[in-house]
Amino acid sequence: MLIVVAPAGSGGELLSSMLPGPPRVVSTVAEGLAIDADARFVYVFRDPSAATPTEQAAHTWASATDALLRELEALPPERWCVTSYDQLLGNRDEELARIASFAEIEKPPRRVVPEDARQAATRARALFAKMPAERVRVEPPPVSFESVHTPTFAEILHAIGASLIVTTYQSNRVILVRAENAKTLNTHLRTFKSPMGVAVGHESFALGTRSEVWDYRNQSDVAPKIEPKGKHDACFIPRNMHVTGDMRIHEIGWAQNELWIVATRFSMLCTLDRDHSFVPRWRPPFVTALAAEDRCHLNGMCIVDGRVRYVTALGESDIANGWRENKAHGGIVIDVDSGEIVLRGLSMPHSPRWYDGKFWFLESGKGTLATSDGMIAELPGFTRGLAFAGPFAFVGLSQVRESNIFGGIPLVERVPERRCGVWVIDTRTGGIVAFLRFEGTVQEIFDVQLLRGFRYPEVLEPGNELVASSFTVP
Repeated sequence: MLIVVAPAGSGGELLSSMLPGPPRVVSTVAEGLAIDADARFVYVFRDPSAATPTEQAAHTWASATDALLRELEALPPERWCVTSYDQLLGNRDEELARIASFAEIEKPPRRVVPEDARQAATRARALFAKMPAERVRVEPPPVSFESVHTPTFAEILHAIGASLIVTTYQSNRVILVRAENAKTLNTHLRTFKSPMGVAVGHESFALGTRSEVWDYRNQSDVAPKIEPKGKHDACFIPRNMHVTGDMRIHEIGWAQNELWIVATRFSMLCTLDRDHSFVPRWRPPFVTALAAEDRCHLNGMCIVDGRVRYVTALGESDIANGWRENKAHGGIVIDVDSGEIVLRGLSMPHSPRWYDGKFWFLESGKGTLATSDGMIAELPGFTRGLAFAGPFAFVGLSQVRESNIFGGIPLVERVPERRCGVWVIDTRTGGIVAFLRFEGTVQEIFDVQLLRGFRYPEVLEPGNELVASSFTVP
């Protein structure tokens, strides 16, 4: 059975009306699987500027679409395909033939436009052409981004002489958090495709995205050229890029003079070389094959004394997406050297770190910061992304939706209105000493890292003109 899946207003009904048989339109994959467990799906995309008349509707569309795409990506690729509302209108016959071939169903007959319809269309075009002054396109208002912070957040960043780099794959942004002075923060957005893990090095950082790893270097002589002149103390410019393919990069980090990567789709740790997409280096003992099936949702790694020592995963599973069955309490921490599971029964653990002689992690499904000895702080969001400076822990928070992935976790029951941003915890007391809250388009955070020694850096996107006109030579 072929099932059309699309958010409300995206054109699912339009496609269904063009296909043979009774209409089968659902808004989630779960609904479709309840109808037919072996169904194939065709997802209809429609640009949100056309499908959503208000900003609130755009937020709703974004949440529904993000949840839907995650459901589709969990299916084998041969069970779903994508079309668009515009293609169905402008290239109907060819698009329907492609969908019919994918679904192995009867090809719909070609459309025949009656003569009276052709004549009416000709008259309408002529009338439209005579009225250019009245054809005013009303652009929808852009989805906003705002940030609110406590004065103490700026005080802390200013005092330690650092800035933060925050990734948000949900909105395709890297956010630089910089202290203007001891009281005011600046949040500076840059666009990347699904940015995830960040690994900070000496005068450099690496950034994992949807299908690439970017190598950024500080080219300090460029900083004075950036407006407002004299304000920036660093300028990070892309120097190298490695294409990995969509292996669902999560955390990345430097260990043994190599960049190590958590490749969640393949349930493994890997490194890079010049000849391959990636080089597999380790996987949990219970995962028996290298397969693009996200068997345990391996997501974070803890580097101790220059070596990867611990990893976090959402379940002990050896089947495709098997971690989802017990996601609320099936999380684990694994010792990489021995392969032993050293912590069990966790709720969606992320961001394992070794700091001040202790093992720290975020129990995201509960919204907590914890050590192996117990909980340190309870926070109003899905905790993911963790960095330390002195007694302070910088913790990323995400709103998360009540979807198939996040539904049923303890946090959703504890905090009905969840927050997104970065919260600062005093690790000595577990108290919240500062926060930076994001509102609008940014709703989910993945990584939080400190850029030490740089109070007001710039990060240039690959297409920036300064990148093309800036050079470094031996």
